Amino acid sequence: MLSNTAATMRTPMYTLLRFFAGVLFWFHGAQKLFGLFGGKRVPLASLMGVAGVVEFVTGICIALGLLTSYMAFLAAGQMAVAYLYAHAGRGTWPIQNGGELALLYMFVFLFIMAEGGGRLALDSMWGTRGTTRRIFR
Repeated sequence: MLSNTAATMRTPMYTLLRFFAGVLFWFHGAQKLFGLFGGKRVPLASLMGVAGVVEFVTGICIALGLLTSYMAFLAAGQMAVAYLYAHAGRGTWPIQNGGELALLYMFVFLFIMAEGGGRLALDSMWGTRGTTRRIFR
């Protein structure tokens, strides 16, 4: 019984995961680029400025399911760099160095990269016969 319910909920739950991961990532970019949501604006020609652009663009694309696998790959890569650059030097474990969110985002985006946009994505509208194109099949 539970497995039938879980199977029925797979598509909407994946869509919610993709959408909210993208929107929350977009928030980080909006904070850095525009000082929104309690953030502090950073210079565009800086490492944090570039991170803001990547977060802003990939966040929107992932939320909408547009070029999903490619954008998720880019976002996951940024989170890996963020963890290594900003967190890893502060302690051995993510709980010690404050890198839990960066690693969580990285693995969520790797999952989204492998899974593609899903049926409820802009990608699926442009895919072959309504299916999603994925990088890895």
